[in-house]
Amino acid sequence: MTARAIRNYSVAARFAALGDPTRLSLLTTLSHGRERSIASLSVGTELTRQAITKHLHVLEKAGLVRNSRIGRESHCAFRPEQIVEMQAYLETVSRQWDAALERLRSFVEC
Repeated sequence: MTARAIRNYSVAARFAALGDPTRLSLLTTLSHGRERSIASLSVGTELTRQAITKHLHVLEKAGLVRNSRIGRESHCAFRPEQIVEMQAYLETVSRQWDAALERLRSFVEC
C-alpha cells in the first residue's frame, strides 16, 4: 500500500468515526479542551457507560481521542491535530473539484 493510500485510509476512518451522531457529540464535548471521564461524559445522556466506552473506542482507534487511566477511571481527551489533517484533506479535494468545475465551465462556454 502506498503512503498516499495509507493516508487516505486514515482520513476515511476518521470521517467514518464522525459519521455517528453520538460520536460526533462526544467529540464536540471533548473539543472544549479538558479531559473527561467516561462517567462525566455519560451524565445527561441516556447512554450507559458501556455504550460511551464503545463509542470512545472507535474515536480512539481513528486517532481522534486519546485515553488515559487515572486511578480506576479512564479519561479521554480530544486530539485536534487529527482534525487539522482532515481539514487539509478536504481543502485538497475542494481544490480538485474547483479545478474540474472550471474545466467544465471552460468547455461549455467554448
